[in-house]
Amino acid sequence: MAQDFSPQAGSLRAKLTDRISKDVVCELCRMMKGNENDEMKATLYSLTHEQDIRVSVNALWIFTHLDEAAVWLNGKQNELVDRVLKETNVTRRRLLLSLLLRQPFEADSLRTDFLDYCLSKITAHTEPYAVRALCMKLAYEQCRHYPELLVELQMVLDLLQSEHLSPGLASARRQVERKMGKEVKR
Repeated sequence: MAQDFSPQAGSLRAKLTDRISKDVVCELCRMMKGNENDEMKATLYSLTHEQDIRVSVNALWIFTHLDEAAVWLNGKQNELVDRVLKETNVTRRRLLLSLLLRQPFEADSLRTDFLDYCLSKITAHTEPYAVRALCMKLAYEQCRHYPELLVELQMVLDLLQSEHLSPGLASARRQVERKMGKEVKR
């Protein structure tokens, strides 16, 4: 049964204060489809800044399921990067990195602070595997425009050879190295 998320049903924030199911996420995503619902997307985005961790995580989780969120968030890429650099909550950081992975990284907009962050997290044993894998993929997206940076990324990936990698992290490494091989052949 579809839930009613109209203004009469209470604020969107109130809906995000508790655990939400995948069905609720899908319903909210369906409601936000199209440009006519940019106001609801803006409201949801403002909730990603909430101090209440549950509300902010739920809002970010919804954005990761919203197919058109990548395009809508394009203008907020620098803000998302700034947030990742300061974020202390691992779940929010992982969700922000997931959103950034769906963003285009152009050669003329390289942020060295974010690239350095990503490169440092790849080998950080204190970071969860998901954060390390996302940083690996994001580092590639930033380095792919510059052959000398691809060499640096390969050196960082080579540092992982002596480490026992989780299946997910090993897969991310193979994917990145496969893409890097294609870049070198160009």
